[in-house]
Amino acid sequence: MSDPSAGRTDPGDVDEAVYDAVDAVPPGRVSTYGAIGRLVGVGPRRVARALSRGGGAVPWYRVVRADGTAAEPVRARQLELLAGEGVPVRNGRVDLRAVGWPD
Repeated sequence: MSDPSAGRTDPGDVDEAVYDAVDAVPPGRVSTYGAIGRLVGVGPRRVARALSRGGGAVPWYRVVRADGTAAEPVRARQLELLAGEGVPVRNGRVDLRAVGWPD
């Protein structure tokens, strides 16, 4: 498999790749910062940075931490949006085995 980040030196290019990957997460499913990063070829913190700049144009709320929790300061809103898509949340945590993407 080729490196999806190869040739991307412009931060905007990386951001766009992150947005494309997050757009691919189906409604009712979630992914992690690390999983999106592996798809794009960057680290999880770079994914978080891109999503913080996204302005809500992508379904950012479908990306959670590796332990299934939502990140502050958007935790309450994120869990509300996920629940609206039918994602089961228990004790503030998503069951990644049940709804994680990619499988």
